[in-house]
Amino acid sequence: MTTTKQKTNKEENRKLMADLGYKNTMAVPKIEKVVLNVGVGRRTEEERGRIVKALELISGQHLAPRPAKKSISSFKLRQGQIVGYAVTLRGKRMNDFMSRFINIALPRTRDFRGVDSNSVDNQGNLTTAIREHIVFPEIAGEDTRTIFGFEVTIVTSARSKKEGVAFFKAMGFPFKK
Repeated sequence: MTTTKQKTNKEENRKLMADLGYKNTMAVPKIEKVVLNVGVGRRTEEERGRIVKALELISGQHLAPRPAKKSISSFKLRQGQIVGYAVTLRGKRMNDFMSRFINIALPRTRDFRGVDSNSVDNQGNLTTAIREHIVFPEIAGEDTRTIFGFEVTIVTSARSKKEGVAFFKAMGFPFKK
């Protein structure tokens, strides 16, 4: 299985340069970081612990808690209360996660027909959701009493939506037809 770094450094760069009209290889988009976000809301401390442990297994990195910015009485939310967790992946961990995400997790997702091209924003970043964390191979044999979903944001150096979609297609992302 070729890694995402090997794939973007070889023939894909030349093809993208021709498609997008770049003259320099440094202008070709690349992945800058991958951010994983999970909201825990009103879950119990035990469930939060399971979520953190599972996401740390998936990402290979410690999660950072995300507190609420302000109080909202109708949601019984207080300022400073932990409402989610996030982790930012770069370098080798990012490349490992991306290859597992593209080659293993996305095809194992239930009713998966491809990533919607509308998931790419105007800056060329892709944001998609994983409904069940059990699609990752690290979780297969683990205790899965709490099933949760999380969000994956892939931040690129692309300058437009068109460049971002072309870059993700060249990387091998399965888009809807």
